[in-house]
Amino acid sequence: MNRTTLSLIAGATALAAVTGFAAVSAPDPGSAEQRTGAAATLPVERTGLLCPRPSTSDLAETTYTSFAPVTEGADDKGTAVLRAAAQQSAPDDDGTSEDGKDGENGAADEKDEGDEKGEKGAAKDDTAGKPVLQLQEPGKPVTAEADGADAPALVGTADGRFASGWTAQQTTEVAAGTGRGLQGVACSAADTQFWFPGASTDDSRTDYIHLTNPDDSAAVVDIELYGKDGELETTVGEGITVKPRSAEPVLLSTLTAEKQTDVTVHVVVRSGRVGAAVQALDDETGGDWLPASADPSGRLVLPGIPKDATAVRLVAFTPGDADVDLKVRLASPSGLITPAGNETLHVKGGMTAAFDLGDLTRGEAGSLVLTAPDGSVPVVAAVRVLRGEGGKQESAFIPAARPVETRATALDNTAEGTTLSVTAPEGDAEIKVTASAGTKGGTPQTKTYSIKSGTTQDIEAPVPAGLKGSYALTVETRAGGPVYASRTLASTEGGVPFFTVQPLPDDRGMVAVPDASENLSVLQR
Repeated sequence: MNRTTLSLIAGATALAAVTGFAAVSAPDPGSAEQRTGAAATLPVERTGLLCPRPSTSDLAETTYTSFAPVTEGADDKGTAVLRAAAQQSAPDDDGTSEDGKDGENGAADEKDEGDEKGEKGAAKDDTAGKPVLQLQEPGKPVTAEADGADAPALVGTADGRFASGWTAQQTTEVAAGTGRGLQGVACSAADTQFWFPGASTDDSRTDYIHLTNPDDSAAVVDIELYGKDGELETTVGEGITVKPRSAEPVLLSTLTAEKQTDVTVHVVVRSGRVGAAVQALDDETGGDWLPASADPSGRLVLPGIPKDATAVRLVAFTPGDADVDLKVRLASPSGLITPAGNETLHVKGGMTAAFDLGDLTRGEAGSLVLTAPDGSVPVVAAVRVLRGEGGKQESAFIPAARPVETRATALDNTAEGTTLSVTAPEGDAEIKVTASAGTKGGTPQTKTYSIKSGTTQDIEAPVPAGLKGSYALTVETRAGGPVYASRTLASTEGGVPFFTVQPLPDDRGMVAVPDASENLSVLQR
């Protein structure tokens, strides 16, 4: 094997490592890209997703949805399957497992028989490993339903024609009780570090950090909590073991004796990798999922705050020792504006800061743009949004998001109750939005939109002709930008405005593979 071939394989391997499960293959030696010496942009050929356990409520009704867009240049074969993960424990609100034994952080005893046998030792229920959703063709979403607290966490992989842009979502409706409302979360790739500003250990909240391990070996995880005065003392937050191909919900209030309204959670994986998401359940204002914030940065965008939000609470945290005065702007339909009284917000280094911004959007679409001076101090952030009044309020979370660099997809959309919000904070942009076929029928539709610089637009997204069931909305950046987007699902139950918001990060379905003649030593360091 010659040196250039070895270099190409090393580069592709490095790219695969960066994108979690993702893998690509080298371009055909006879391709145009290879002959001209340019990098070839190719569809990812293998990827993975993890979905947390949907709910601990017996009243929960969950819909899982899976979808892969049609991708030019993708293989003509492949599979995309989501399977039930082994459920280690099902903690009650007091943090104990179902069998009544106090395990570590509300988990089952770590010395279960068969641990040394890897995956077999982790599979403690009959549903573990069973297929839940399998795609049949690109461009058409599929769904599955599960009721009650037994709905499982999911572990899945896609390859071939389904890998590029593969997306999965779970949407849960809880009719009553703590966390009642609409809860939605996009399934995510495994990683080794996560930030969650906006969690809580207060008595009014029941917040879980859900950890899902996709691999055949155990993962070891540390959970750090930061409150208004700095890091909270935790009793059992270090060295948490997540067994192979299993899911572990950890009740945050069992990790510390300190009760604080606003907490930043930092998940660090010592060994292996996991998927992570916080489920925040409130006694009075319902609940939703809090996805991880974008990586710490001196510039953050929190897209798609509902125009009828009655209260917006911003939670921010800077991991370093330096304080920062964040410049706050709202990208409205008419441009960037500075909220009166909240022009700058002071965040102390290593301490979680929270700010009530009131009815920030005032009946118009809006996205928050946060900027540190010169971008010198990295920050993570999220907002908690309330809709409704008095005893009929519902809550959702919007973390700082990554831009839609090429393409992103939101699932489980309906003809009514779906709002697609798009912002271009730095420059004019053009996007293409495709409504897929419906899960039970319908013809795809496509529209293009222009987004002016500094604005947020709630666009009238296309709907499949003859729609039956739910459908996917795929956003593609055609020019300009950067573009950030989110999708809101909403309904009204008993006078309560149920809703959930999911940012649309880039699906990372395409990757540039350098030409074999290029020097890839930088990728091998």
